[in-house]
Amino acid sequence: MIDVVLWISFVIMCIALIVTFIRLVLGPTLPDRVVMLELMALLSVAFIGLYSIKSGHSAFLDVALVLALTAFLAAVGFARYLEKGGLHDDD
Repeated sequence: MIDVVLWISFVIMCIALIVTFIRLVLGPTLPDRVVMLELMALLSVAFIGLYSIKSGHSAFLDVALVLALTAFLAAVGFARYLEKGGLHDDD
């Protein structure tokens, strides 16, 4: 039963990742793209967490934690860049 739930979760995550990537490419402004990159990092952490549950190896959770912290720091860096007067238009 848990295998079916995990496979359904993997499929839903794949669909979410594809939709997020499309929005990343089509995003009209830079802040929209930054938010989509953050969402892709979150989905990657979720993928790693699901894989850790499926494989039974808890070492992958450490990788997910490092990825989550790195994505957070990148989001803070992008926010500071935009706040300091970074690109406003994608022209």
